[in-house]
This record gives sequence, structure tokens and C-alpha cells, in this order.
Amino acid sequence: NQVLEMFDHAYSNYMDHAYPADELMPLTCRGRVRGQEPSRGDVDDALGKFSLTLIDTLDTLVVLNKTKEFEEAVKKVIKDVNLDNDIVVSVFETNIRVLGGLLGGHSVAIMLKDKGEYMQWYNGELLHMAKELGYKLLPAFNTTSGLPYPRVNLKFGVRHPEARTGTETDTCTACAGTLILEFAALSRFTGASIFEEYARKALDFIWEKRQRSSNLVGVTINIHTGDWVRKDSGVGAGIDSYYEYLLKAYVLLGDDSFLERFNTHYDAIMKYISQPPLLLDVHIHKPMLNARTWMDSLLAFFPGLQVLKGDIRPAIETHEMLYQVIKKHNFLPEAFTTDFRVHWAQHPLRPEFAESTYFLYKATGDPYYLEVGKTLIENLNKYARVPCGFAAMKDVRTGSHEDRMDSFFLAEMFKYLYLLFADKEDMIFDIEDYIFTTEAHLLPLWLSTTNQTISKNNTTTEYTELDDSNFDWTCPNTQILFPNDPMFAQSIREPLKNVVDKSCPRSISRAEESLGSGPKPPLRARDFMASNPEHLEILKKMGVSLIHLKDGRVQLVQHAVQAASSLDAEDGLRFMQEMIELSSQQQKEQQLPPRAVQIVSHPFFGRVVLTAGPAQFGMDLSKHKSGTRGFVAAIKPYNGCSEITNPEAVKEKIALMQRGQCMFAEKARNIQKAGAIGGIVIDDNEGSSSDTAPLFQMAGDGKNTDDITIPMLFLFNKEGNIILDAIREYEAVEVLLSDKAKDRATIFKGKTIPNYIIDSNLEMENMDQKSSENDSHKQNSEEASSAPQDVGTVSEEHKEEESSDVSDPDSLSLAQSHSDSISTSDQDSYIPGPGEAAAPEPACTQGDDQPQEQQTESDSKVNWDNKVQPMESILADWNEDIEAFEMMEKDEL
Repeated sequence: NQVLEMFDHAYSNYMDHAYPADELMPLTCRGRVRGQEPSRGDVDDALGKFSLTLIDTLDTLVVLNKTKEFEEAVKKVIKDVNLDNDIVVSVFETNIRVLGGLLGGHSVAIMLKDKGEYMQWYNGELLHMAKELGYKLLPAFNTTSGLPYPRVNLKFGVRHPEARTGTETDTCTACAGTLILEFAALSRFTGASIFEEYARKALDFIWEKRQRSSNLVGVTINIHTGDWVRKDSGVGAGIDSYYEYLLKAYVLLGDDSFLERFNTHYDAIMKYISQPPLLLDVHIHKPMLNARTWMDSLLAFFPGLQVLKGDIRPAIETHEMLYQVIKKHNFLPEAFTTDFRVHWAQHPLRPEFAESTYFLYKATGDPYYLEVGKTLIENLNKYARVPCGFAAMKDVRTGSHEDRMDSFFLAEMFKYLYLLFADKEDMIFDIEDYIFTTEAHLLPLWLSTTNQTISKNNTTTEYTELDDSNFDWTCPNTQILFPNDPMFAQSIREPLKNVVDKSCPRSISRAEESLGSGPKPPLRARDFMASNPEHLEILKKMGVSLIHLKDGRVQLVQHAVQAASSLDAEDGLRFMQEMIELSSQQQKEQQLPPRAVQIVSHPFFGRVVLTAGPAQFGMDLSKHKSGTRGFVAAIKPYNGCSEITNPEAVKEKIALMQRGQCMFAEKARNIQKAGAIGGIVIDDNEGSSSDTAPLFQMAGDGKNTDDITIPMLFLFNKEGNIILDAIREYEAVEVLLSDKAKDRATIFKGKTIPNYIIDSNLEMENMDQKSSENDSHKQNSEEASSAPQDVGTVSEEHKEEESSDVSDPDSLSLAQSHSDSISTSDQDSYIPGPGEAAAPEPACTQGDDQPQEQQTESDSKVNWDNKVQPMESILADWNEDIEAFEMMEKDEL
């Protein structure tokens, strides 16, 4: 009854104050109309001036036994809603919310009509609208891969001149992989097979492009090439409903290949991503390496999916962990760290946790989950309810509101909460006859035997050998899983009931206990005062010593062997980690702009710009606008941690070196002593990229670094490999280190420019434009003058020391000992050969004003002043160069 009253409060306020607008703004008590309110970016792509909230709520009305209101709502949708608006919308959101809402409404409408009391006038009008909308979404699939564009214009499609969309190159995995339920249902309802065919093709393509060694998929993919753009993988935002739809497509359509794919992915998820009770993102190529230290709230759906799969134990564990976070913050923050602190503080009234709660109650029958539901209801009424509906939380820590009530709140939250508490007699139909879409819309299971126009060729086994153990828990019988044992779920939850409190530093500090001061809150990094004697005594107990540096900074060093006990050493390590995070956060807040490494030699001529991180020491490139230009050479030893043994190869050049084994400043001093005019440090973490990781500023070593006068830049592994591969291909590679990318006229000022890159040559300019558009998503070659990235501060790790160095938060540097290691073979694989590292500079025939040409494999040299090539030959050479450069980006290299 409470859920019904809350739904009435939200729905009636939308209808009274917002309809026919897409959404209700509950603080200002009016409708949100796109174009009339300040843009919220991608969030607004869900709004299409089609009364979104009403369509999304249709089948909720029937679930809550509000059949009269449903009948009125359907008539309003048929009469008022226009789907032919000149507006760009998200294909994903429009599919799950609008197409799904129309199909869910049609499903329950025909059910009510069959019962003979309501909807007797209904003649498939909602289905007709769904089909119209389906055809409006189809232009988005006009790609070679079959993956849809992320956005489509409802009136003009994608490539039409007036469409204002169709230039995107990337989409999220969930965006392309969350179509099969709605599109297949539309095909089965109408007999038009094209919708199911398109959705299947998109799923087939994603499956084929999965990372074969890990069986994981990335977050975003290029819709034209199929290359992974973001290569981190989890079960939350960007991927979540792709996994959900594989399993549910099997349930709805009965196609074994979907189950086989899901089980293959699920096996990988449980092997790499699941770290009970946590679910942490990993890299698809290095799945043992965590990609981040926080989780987003969308993963709260996963325990519900695990129930559907039949894997109950980890579902109970993850759900309990999430519930502890909710009890701490009242709501699930949009993102929270592995030690359960708030990472993103918003909460837009998401329903995923309520969904998992419902599924777990259905599976276990444990009344504990009714208590969980009661908590959700109480928190919504206490903290989110406002006079004109329910308002999203802007910050769960402060309880501040946002003028927002998304359509999914009415579509999902009240549906799952009502079903959680409803008895069978409270329902006017059997919910078990339907499957829920990701937006909780109802599709009838009888669709599996209707209009089967799609052949069920099993393509899964073409790609992988399936492990039979994946199938052990298919279609489990909950009567066997829970044989009259109400304590089964309780026994799994019990060890996790204090997991949040234990991870968040609320417990008694062992160091303070040993001081005899009794229970006190533990010393937090943000509270630490170097002048407080009590704090210094606590640090001493934890094995942390404090060093005052000459430049006024304070350095912290932990030696675990000096701690009072192993438990105190653990406390010390946690304190150091907090200090690291605090210092890193402070650096990110400064939003220091990245630097640029621009390859200016043949065949790149300034077209390739790599995003680089700056250093706190050495030449400040922002004050030297001309930058530093020179040929690159790899140093020996490659880590740069001792005297350079090949100074003749490094002198007057920009030195390349690998990260690791000593401080950044030490590397800089060694190459400067060898005569280098600059340095580039390349990350030793294979696969790292500025595309997916935040840049940081290389810190000093706690000493005076005024003696370092050369510029130093940091490149992630992916960008660094572009230079190393260029060396292997062209031997002599010249780069420009600068604060931002320079145009080619500036780069070649005073030099003779090869005629085929002169900007006034219209034909070549068109080709350059075309090639840059084609490669912009693949190369990390955006100009550094584009949107600045946050740059944190990280100093190099001395990986063989046992001590941990960390600067006081007031200082700008940070040092921590790390146990991360890298194998010799990994390091060697990135070291250029001797001939490459010390490539001789080609002689110029007419003085220094001539461009220095690179030696080709056939040892032929080209002098642009006395040798003229026909245009066809130049174009062919340039095309070959483009192809070679594209190959360098392939993951296989």
C-alpha cells in the first residue's frame, strides 16, 4: 500500500505538472522540454518530445493493478504522442524506454483485452507506433559492422544533411548490445523480421570482437572498424545490459547460442572481474590487472542477473555489500571506492538495487529482503520525496537534491518494489509469463514460438571451444538450492554484515589502543598534522617516519619492519595509501594541461601528436613556445637508472627510456649528463594509454631539481610504442616536445617543405582531411590544445625498495614504494635494437636548411630539391604510409 501511495504521488505530479513533456522537474514543479532547459549533455539524448515518462510507465500501471489509469494513459499516448520530431535521440535510450515501453504496453493491453473487461476497444495501436519507431531507428544501423550509430534523428535519420548526427565513430558495448529483446519482440509481434536480423547482427559482431584470450569485451567500440576504444571491462556502466540481454535473449527466444555466449562471458567475469563481494573493472588484454579502484552503481543489477543464471551465493554476497553501502549513505552513490567511500556522490533514483532485491527474494524466500525493501521505501520517503514528486540526490553525503525525476524511476523502481511485497492475489496476471527488459518492460514468453523467421544457426562454436562446466547451473531448481533452510542466505551474508565499517576507517586504531588512549577514531591522512606530537607517535607505532626536507616539504617513509606489530604495519600501509590518494586528488584538482610529442620527420611531418604528461622539474615547455626538437634515441640501460653507456648515440638527441626502478629525476640527470637535449619516459605497463588513464605530472625526488634543465615528458605505453615502432620502420625519427601541437607552417619555418604536404595544394589537403577523420579515433593524435585533461602527480617508484615514500599533502611530489614488477622479457620487447637506437643522421646536401630525409630499407635517399615525383606516385606512397601507421595501432604489435 505504501508503494502504491508513493507511485500515485510521483505519477499524478507528472501528469498534472509535466505531461506532455518528457520528464517532471520535481523541484520547480514543471515539465522538462528539451531545448527549453539548459543542456545536460548526453543525459538529454533520452528526451525526444514523445512524452517519455508516460510511455515508460504504461505497463507499470497494470502491474500495480491500475487498469483504469492504464486505459486512459494508452488513449493519451495514441492521441498525443508524435514520433516524427526533428530531434536527435540516443538509439539505446529510445529503444529500451520508448520502444520497450510501447511493446510492454501492447503486451499487457492484449492480455487485458483477452480477459474481457478492459481494453476491449484496443486494436494494436501501440504496436503500430512501436513499428513506426522501429523503422525510425533502422537508419542508425547503416554501418559496415552492423553496430548502430549511437544517435539518430527521428525525422531525418543519420546521414541526411539535416540529421545533425552520423559523424560519431564510437559507441558503448551496451548501446549496441541491448537491442535484441525489443527488436526481436517487434519482429515476432509484427512478422517483420528485419528488426531481429539487425539486432542479431550487432550481437554477432560484438561476440566476434571479444578479446579471445580473456573472453571479455571493452566499454566502447569503433562502429566502423570494430576496434576497442576503451579496453577496460566490468559489469557496470557501458557493458551491463549487453550481458543481461545475452541471457534473456536465450530465455525469450530459446536460441542456444545466446546461452553459450553468456556462459562463456560469465565464466570470464567470475574468473577476473568478480572479487567477492566486489566487482572490479579489469583490462581486457591483462585481465589480472584492475583498471580502476572504484565501482559504479549500475553494477547493482548484476546480483539479479546471477539469480536468473542460478549462481546464488555470489549474488547474495555482492547484494549484501551494496546494502551496507546504502545503509551508510542512505542511497547507492553513482560510484564508490573499493573501501566504500563516495567517488561520485549523485544518485538519480536508480532502480537496479531494488531489482536485485526482488530477484533474491524470489529465489530465496528470505524475509530479510523484505526488510531491505522496507529500508529503500523509508529512505525514498525520508530523503527524496518532495511536494511535487521525488527528486534525485545531487549529493548523498549532504542530502542535496537535483531537479530531476527520470522516467526509469516510474518504469522500474515502483514495479520491482510492488512485486517484492505483492502476494499472488495482489496481481491480476501471472508475472512469470513475462520476462523483464533492462527497463523492466514486460515481454510475453510465448513470443519464442511466434513468427520464427530467423534461422538459429549456432555461430558461437565457430569462435570458441566451450567448456561444459559453464553449463552446470543452467535452469536451477530453487527448491533444491534452498531445501527448507531459511538460514542458507543468512549464513552467506553474515561474514559481510560489517564489511563497509571494517573497510572504512571507523574501527579502533590499534596504534591508539597500544598507547592506552582507548577507542578513538583512527588517524586519517586528511587530518594529519606534522606538528602534532600525538600524530607523530601514532606514525612511529605504524612504522612511518617523518623527514623534513630542505625545501620545506615533509616526506613520509614507511618501513614495515619498524612497526610495533604486523597489525600496526597494516595500519601504516593504509595510512600511506590514503596519503597517496589525497596527494593525487590535490594534483588532479589543479587540472594541469598535458604536453605534446609531435613526430615531425618523414612520413609524419607533424601530423601525429601524442599526448604526454609533464614533469615538475626541468624546462617548462609552457614558457618555451618553440619547444625542443630533435631526433630520438633509446638509451642504455633502457631504464636510465645508472650512467648511460651509449652517450654517443644520445648526445644532442631526445632520449627514450622506460619507466621503473628509480626516480624520474634520477633518469633526467643521467641523460642530461650524457648530453641529451630532452627525455621521454615510456610507461612499462603494457597496454596503458592516455585514452583510458588520467595523465599525471612526474614529480621530483625530494631534492633540489634546479640542476635539471632539459625538458622531460611522460608517454603511456600505447603512445610510446608509436614512436618505437616508427624507429623500427624509419630508423631516424625526429620529434618536437612542446606545450601544445604546432601547425606545420611553424614546424617547417625556414625549411624546404616537401611539395606534397604544402597546405595550399588542395588535392592533398582534402586527402589529409579525409585520412585524419578516418584515423582520429584510433590515433592518440588529438592536438594538446583540445580539452585539457586532469593531470595528477605521481613520482617514479623504486620497485626494489621495501620502504614507501609519500609527501605531505601540502607538497606537490609523491613517492611510494611499489611491489609491482615487470618481467625482463616484457621490458626487452620494447627496447629498440642497437642499430635503431643509434641510427646515424642522414647528411644534408645543401646545408642545415634542408629537411633531413630518413634512410629507407633499400638505402635510397630522396632530395626534394632535385628529384620530382609524379603526383600518382606521391599519393601511392602517402597511402602506404597511412596504412603502415594504422598497422602500428593494432593490438597485435
